Amino acid sequence: MDKNKQPKIQIVNLSKVFGRSPKKMLQLVQQGMDKNELLTKHRHVLALDNINMELKEHSIEVIMGLSGSGKSTLIRHINRLIAPTAGEVLVDGENVCNMGAGQLRRFRQQKTAMVFQNFALLPHRTVIDNISFGLQIQGKSETQIKRSSYYWLERVGLAGYEKNYPAQLSGGMQQRVGLARALACDADILMMDEAFSALDPLIRSDMQDVLLELQRELKKTIVFITHDLDEALKIGDRIAILNQGQLIQQGSADNILLHPADDYVRRFVADVNRTGVLRARSIMDSQLQTSPDFSNTVVVQEDDTVREVLHSMLSADSYNALVTNQSGKAVGRIDSEMLAAAVNN
Repeated sequence: MDKNKQPKIQIVNLSKVFGRSPKKMLQLVQQGMDKNELLTKHRHVLALDNINMELKEHSIEVIMGLSGSGKSTLIRHINRLIAPTAGEVLVDGENVCNMGAGQLRRFRQQKTAMVFQNFALLPHRTVIDNISFGLQIQGKSETQIKRSSYYWLERVGLAGYEKNYPAQLSGGMQQRVGLARALACDADILMMDEAFSALDPLIRSDMQDVLLELQRELKKTIVFITHDLDEALKIGDRIAILNQGQLIQQGSADNILLHPADDYVRRFVADVNRTGVLRARSIMDSQLQTSPDFSNTVVVQEDDTVREVLHSMLSADSYNALVTNQSGKAVGRIDSEMLAAAVNN
């Protein structure tokens, strides 16, 4: 991931308590009361506990955790569908929590778009009318609405279905409509809350591929909520792991697999097939000799997975690989011992 990408969204000291006296209860938490005691003694729920994180521009930022971890509550703070008990949410440096009603409405209409787990399509509207809904809310002209709606209809692979109603579509097709509706609004930030979780595995994988293909072109800031680690590892430029309302770790898939922050994360990633996730750049030795011996050495890319590096080395009956960047410059080397350590650790 490009280290030069700037933060698009900054979440600062964010806490959320649900109940009748949230600010009073938050003081008890700050004095040391834990989540379970707060619930049993005071019937208040600590949903988010002092979250601090940055979400980078032009990236797919995955927020994941098990049910009850606070991930869906967190994403709803970005467009202030939920107001925090304490803390700030900054988008392009502007505090969403301080926006007035009119400013917040414009922010939601123009800067953010959302894709929901249950599709949230309007059943009485056709496919094309569902796609155009956000554009109508934005007050676009009929010409703009028609041009953009049909463009995104085709881009998500639904050309020919514009006159169908949601009930006539499969789950995967309905979610394509939801994705097209969000993209048609041309918002900087796309928020996806368990967007593919209701889909069958094959359709879910297909939708992940569609999203990745579109993102390579569009370069949106995508905040993607999931409880599925495989999904997070496949699509995320970075992954944030929540547990019991706290941020446990945030980083690249490679970083989380190689350097888990605690036992919770270590157990979370224990069963991952590391060969399909770890990249050559994360396991290579970057200390190249002045005149390296390239005899019987294969050349691999720094973004190749360990599985791809292993395949290249086995195919060439080689024990060494030279790692190059996109410009073809040598940036490191990998040998068979490094591969074995990456797979087995």
